[in-house]
Amino acid sequence: MIYVDSLVKHYGEVTAVQKLSFSVEAGQILGLVGPNGAGKTTTLRMIAGVHTPSHGAVTISGYDLAERPLDAKKHLALVPDQPELFASLTIWEHLELSARLYEVYKWQPAAAALLEELELTDKRDNIVAELSRGMRQKVMLACALLHEPGALLLDEPLVGLDPRGMRTLFAAVKRRADDGAAVILSSHLLGQVEQLCTCFLILRNGELLLHGTKAEIAEQLARREDGVSLEQLFFDATEGGVEADTERRSEQAASSA
Repeated sequence: MIYVDSLVKHYGEVTAVQKLSFSVEAGQILGLVGPNGAGKTTTLRMIAGVHTPSHGAVTISGYDLAERPLDAKKHLALVPDQPELFASLTIWEHLELSARLYEVYKWQPAAAALLEELELTDKRDNIVAELSRGMRQKVMLACALLHEPGALLLDEPLVGLDPRGMRTLFAAVKRRADDGAAVILSSHLLGQVEQLCTCFLILRNGELLLHGTKAEIAEQLARREDGVSLEQLFFDATEGGVEADTERRSEQAASSA
């Protein structure tokens, strides 16, 4: 569903993303993790077509994003890290706007079901200016899900959500993945997303350090998966673990030879 090939993004002399390649298949939930400034948001915005890559290609549901941008974007949705909505519109009006933009006909039953699923039904006629950040985050998600995207991109979606809101969001995301959507979820809350995501991609300084399931990443770091948390694997990878392990393997190979 999502294919990223040799993606590069330059901002002047700064390279934010360096030759990034990976794919997310239908039903997968990829956890995109890394330190601040690793290039997570830039990567998501390039996949969504918000930013133009300096080099490389993105394919969504078989459509090349550069060659057929409208077709590709019809099959994806981005929930950004900041829930930027129209302050004077109600929740229901936002859903109507989303339906019109994506040409979703007879959208009302689906919109009502989304509000029920995300626990927003009693707020449907409230204007956004009256909502908390967590509720605005859920409104963004409802608008993103209305056209049933095959590719769902979530940038720090847990910020501002209380524990119940997190559980509601996780259930909604998992339901879409179970129905065949490909999901990329960026988050610093590693302990929260560890059980939700089926695989992980660890970025640092715009480069891919490790990519795979938790077990596969643990194996690459020469760690047992049993008892080790995603957070520990993250620190091993981003604070010298990858380089140290590579050096250790090289030394072992040299001594064996």
